[in-house]
Amino acid sequence: MIHYNPKSWFSLIFHTYNRQVIRKLLPAMVAMGVFTAGICYIELEVLEEPMEVSNVVHSLLGFVLSLFLVFRTNTAYDRWWEGRKQWGGLVNVSRTLAIRIREFSDDAAAHAHFRESISGFVKALRDHLRPSQPGDPAAPAATEFAAAAHVPNAWAQRMERQAYTMMKAGELTEQQHWLIAQNLERMVDILGACERILKTPVPYSYSMFLKKFIFLYVVTLPIGFVATFAWWSVPVVMLVFYILVSVELIAEEIEDPFGVDENDLPLDGLCETIQGNVEEILGRA
Repeated sequence: MIHYNPKSWFSLIFHTYNRQVIRKLLPAMVAMGVFTAGICYIELEVLEEPMEVSNVVHSLLGFVLSLFLVFRTNTAYDRWWEGRKQWGGLVNVSRTLAIRIREFSDDAAAHAHFRESISGFVKALRDHLRPSQPGDPAAPAATEFAAAAHVPNAWAQRMERQAYTMMKAGELTEQQHWLIAQNLERMVDILGACERILKTPVPYSYSMFLKKFIFLYVVTLPIGFVATFAWWSVPVVMLVFYILVSVELIAEEIEDPFGVDENDLPLDGLCETIQGNVEEILGRA
């Protein structure tokens, strides 16, 4: 996640976006420039008379396209912000759970058990949300839950089993066990909410249609622009293409907030925050 000063206008204006996006756009921009130059050559040099085409259609289509792009970016940002809210809730519920364990029990072994389990749960959730990225080989889950099909579930079950055992042994009252169970239930709810974001992408038909719409819109621009801009149509069309496609690429990047791109959520930092808070409350190993 990129941290920046939103009030620093000049640094933002002259900041170059990440190279990966530029590498994606550059070949397509060059191709669009060559295509536009070809249209200019045909109209200005071969036909020797630019085609007079009304820009009304392009204006109407541009308005419709702008509505599609607004909806697209809003949908992507909603997914990003929902992911951030869920992980913010996970930070809070982890602190609350650690505080309750600390207050309800003086058993050092129980403190150590939940200290390891809370940190293990959040790290397992992070890795679970990044299926294409290698997990942390040093994490306890790498050995204890190596055969588990769903590692975060295994950590949650481990904590619930410990709390139930403590209640049966008389170390916790039923009310105290219920309060701990409420925290564990909230952690599992957050897990499910994050999985919903991960496994429910933007509908394929909508994403496909928008990309086709952008392509057809930009491809037809040179036909109407040559009469007005002549050879200047080449940079103008390339600029329009850059703006429209950049918005779509930004939406693609933030709609999956759990990855490792520059604008994705800082899950590693959040895991470290939770681990540090839990160790401060329950004591370090």
